[in-house]
Amino acid sequence: MKRMLYLIHRWLGIALCLFMAMWFFSGVVMMYVGHPKLTSAERLASLPVLDATRCCAALPEIIAAANHAASPDNVRLTSIAGVPRILLSYGRSEVVAVDGASARRVDAVGAAHALAAARAFMPDVRATYRGLVTEDAWTHSRALDAHRPMHRVRMADAQSTVLYVSGRTGEVVRDATGIERGWGWVGAWIHWLYPFRGGMVERHWADIVIYTAIGATVLALMGMTVGVWRWRFSGRFSSGSRSPYREPWMRWHHLLGLVFGVMTVAFIFSGLMSMNPFKVLDSGAPKLEQRLAAHDRWQAQQFTLSASQALQRFSASGFAARELEWRVVDGAGYFLALDDQGRSRLLAAGAAADEATPFAAFSMAQMQTWGSALFAQNKVTEATVLTAYDTYYYGREPHTMGGGSKRLPVLRLKFDDAQASWLHLEPDTGTVINQLDSHGRARRWLFAFLHSWDWLPLLERRPLWDIWMLVLNVGGFILSVTGAVLGWRRLQRKKSEWAAAAWRARVAV
Repeated sequence: MKRMLYLIHRWLGIALCLFMAMWFFSGVVMMYVGHPKLTSAERLASLPVLDATRCCAALPEIIAAANHAASPDNVRLTSIAGVPRILLSYGRSEVVAVDGASARRVDAVGAAHALAAARAFMPDVRATYRGLVTEDAWTHSRALDAHRPMHRVRMADAQSTVLYVSGRTGEVVRDATGIERGWGWVGAWIHWLYPFRGGMVERHWADIVIYTAIGATVLALMGMTVGVWRWRFSGRFSSGSRSPYREPWMRWHHLLGLVFGVMTVAFIFSGLMSMNPFKVLDSGAPKLEQRLAAHDRWQAQQFTLSASQALQRFSASGFAARELEWRVVDGAGYFLALDDQGRSRLLAAGAAADEATPFAAFSMAQMQTWGSALFAQNKVTEATVLTAYDTYYYGREPHTMGGGSKRLPVLRLKFDDAQASWLHLEPDTGTVINQLDSHGRARRWLFAFLHSWDWLPLLERRPLWDIWMLVLNVGGFILSVTGAVLGWRRLQRKKSEWAAAAWRARVAV
């Protein structure tokens, strides 16, 4: 049994130690430089104040111009190249743009329009058109599917930024600085095994990641087992050491495995959990999108107040709106306005909107009523107003995956359904932030905690988090490198043995 484990660990190590070393190195890069993305703060900061005199066509005209059989999931007024434009989203992979003033559908966005959008996004910066791209190293995200193909525009700023402009709407949907692109090749691009994205292997990418991570987890577990077996807890070897290995590479590999083995297993296994292999973290409960669609279906009749009237009221209250969203909350229509700092205001847009004035947030009672309606068959077992971050609701650095600050306060509702579901609701915007059931909370520990140590006592006391993560990653990296060196040397010896055996066979003949 031991002999078999030794052999499996040895040959798995030859195949996988370089992958593991790569993951540890790229993980450290991603601590400080994330994969390129356009944050909400960047987008809002680039937009002009919406002008009520230049907008907007009536909502029924806009819906008719979109010419879509389904009702939109989301309707948003923004500015593209300084012109008001309304974006209607239908699911995750389809978006339709309509000119805000004329209510004409935008069917195609050419190079000239893309350049205009890029210059409006970064004023006074020279822009160079670099062609259309369906997908490249920085645009693999499925969140961009609705915008493909995209125009690529190179900006002559100090950061050598590349902007990606939607071919469907003309909106800037991604920015990638030179630093992000440069470090990205040795960061997120290899960490997520993006060399296997695109082309003929695209459909196998998830399986490649999952099975490589499974193999690496098994390798690390076997290594820990072998390392403990080979350690002499009582007494010493003739060398005076508790480790039997005299050769430096073997000795360091053994000692590092004993020290960093547990955390190496944790890192690799948690990376595997990020892929939700074989859907083990799916509870089978209805998704939040399904609950919202069933209860709060978007309909034009819910909005009797026009966008122009709404903008006038926001402006009269001293709020400079950069974006406007037609939003449904608990079956009623509201306008949500955002300014360049991401601050928000709300305005009733339904039948009783004639005398409505902008307000800062819904009451917690309203949020609880709405959240309870989404779980009509269940009871609320606990309602908590969070005024500070906690284990399941917290912010991270903007460059990280899912990172960015999160608003406070929020309302957390717990339900008595079979999946012990929670809802987090944001009164400032009338948003259901997420639905977190028992499987989702398990994922928080199995992925977020074990992989990036999202633990408030560390996150709130940087650089303690940085020191902890660097020590663990460097230890795992050196452990993997020693394993790769040992594997290479083993292969070289085997190659020499095979060559010698072949020569003897030829001589014998």
